[in-house]
Amino acid sequence: MTSSEPQTNDEIVIRDVIESWARAVRGKDMDGILAHHSPEIVMFDVPPPLQSVGIEAYKKTWDLFFAWSKDPCVFDITELRITAGQEVAFATALLLCSETEKNGDQIDLRFRVTIGLRKIGGSWTVMHEHHSIPGSA
Repeated sequence: MTSSEPQTNDEIVIRDVIESWARAVRGKDMDGILAHHSPEIVMFDVPPPLQSVGIEAYKKTWDLFFAWSKDPCVFDITELRITAGQEVAFATALLLCSETEKNGDQIDLRFRVTIGLRKIGGSWTVMHEHHSIPGSA
């Protein structure tokens, strides 16, 4: 989703970082997934482990996701908002993942993600991800 407000250059760059991450997930490209993540990344996730610290722990979380998500991998950003300062930024997004079961039923998983970034050496680096799913009413 694009905002009608003018974007700063940093917001444009951050949008590209996040969209390239989502493309890498769809392509099951681990190098692309990790490309803009800090070695000290902290992620809070929906399935256990609820907290992953460090790039190796973060990388392992993708094994479960890729075991669940068959080809073609659906990992679509449906809404993205970015707030960027000079050295720190955060983004909030809504995403959709889908999986078709063997019996043909499609399971849609809609979830939220908040991403915290820092500008390090002139590049935006993902320091934190927080994934969550809405509770049922």
